[in-house]
Amino acid sequence: MSEQNPVNSSVINAYDNFYENHDEAWRMLGAKYKAQNIADVCKGKQFVKVLEVGAGDGSILYYLDQWNFASELYAIEISESGVEHLKSRNLKSVKEVQIFDGYHIPYEDQAFDLVILAHVLEHVEYERMLLRELKRVAKFQVIEVPRDYRFGVDQRIKHFLAYGHINVYTPSSLRYLLRSEGFEVLADKTSMIEPEVTRFNTFINQRKHKSFVTNVKIEVEFRLKKILNQLVGKKLQEKLASAYTVLCSSTDKNPKIF
Repeated sequence: MSEQNPVNSSVINAYDNFYENHDEAWRMLGAKYKAQNIADVCKGKQFVKVLEVGAGDGSILYYLDQWNFASELYAIEISESGVEHLKSRNLKSVKEVQIFDGYHIPYEDQAFDLVILAHVLEHVEYERMLLRELKRVAKFQVIEVPRDYRFGVDQRIKHFLAYGHINVYTPSSLRYLLRSEGFEVLADKTSMIEPEVTRFNTFINQRKHKSFVTNVKIEVEFRLKKILNQLVGKKLQEKLASAYTVLCSSTDKNPKIF
């Protein structure tokens, strides 16, 4: 008797056609920095077989392929349109792309050296179920989440839900979740939204009038945050961050509750 899929059918339907008419330029721009964060936390390590869970349209894998991050890249994705778009890229390092149900990874235990989960966990109803699957299929894991939990979060719930963010994190809350599931954090990185991303979102997505003053304001605000980042300690850096990336390893210890 097959297990019932814990993903609500309406959620699957919502993602089915998500990538058919998506904004390629916007997704590629964001993916470039997500891929860079992955490469940064993995610096000094080499991986042969790498799986991305929730790979979307393959925009992150595009950059990892270009940078020769690993000789074998694999992908699973809940959205049929995402899978089709990823396959159409014909990336040289990508060996297999599969649809999956959102929780059960269709590979054997320890099939990969590394598994990537980038900007997926905030969408997942049963976080721990998916995290245990990541630990099952790979020794190392890279996880990145947006730092949505900040001042004013109570007033922004409609904004986050519009993007499918049903979970909000801080670096501390993510670390707690991971450690309570038997992961060891080996390296981490906080990152801020880069000026070119802000400009694209302001002038293209939001269709605001382009002006020299707005351009300068975006650049100055970023530079000031970057300078402040270099002066303050790690905890304050985490408060200024827009995303948090960790490299973990699965331990032999099972989480102890009580």
